[in-house]
Amino acid sequence: MGRQRYALVLAAAVSVYTAHSALSQPGPQQPQQHPTGSQGRATRPSRGGGVERWRQMRPDERQRFRSNAERWLQMAPEERRLLRDREAQRRERIQRETDAALRQSGLELEAERRAQFERRYIEERRRIEQQLRRDIEERRRRELAPVVEQLKKEFGQQKAPPNATVRPANPAASPGK
Repeated sequence: MGRQRYALVLAAAVSVYTAHSALSQPGPQQPQQHPTGSQGRATRPSRGGGVERWRQMRPDERQRFRSNAERWLQMAPEERRLLRDREAQRRERIQRETDAALRQSGLELEAERRAQFERRYIEERRRIEQQLRRDIEERRRRELAPVVEQLKKEFGQQKAPPNATVRPANPAASPGK
């Protein structure tokens, strides 16, 4: 039973990963035309090969993937729908910002070059956002370390006997002092 569940989770995880990767990562160099031909954008063909992608993952990536797949399988359908909606909104926002960057550049590109521009913009944006997250995390750690030390000193000095009750400090309650 455990082995079947593992196989099911793995199969679901690979299919979710493949679908997510095909939609969120840059595609190959030869773009396909959008079926409706809208706005001259190229769509990315399915990169397929979920098993091959799995093999190319580092062990830490595989572990993260497994835990994400487990979490996904445990989610209620409404939660899944909400996450899909958020991801669709995120992609739309990135596409709008990519289009704005292209307009701002003043370049007028053919479909293939436009697709290359979009892929490159998204890759660079992802790299920058990852670096910003790392920088913020590092800064948070640096700035919180002294806060924790200060709180440790403040609260370490206020050791009360185990049986004592803590009374709120109210200067108005003791007018004689």
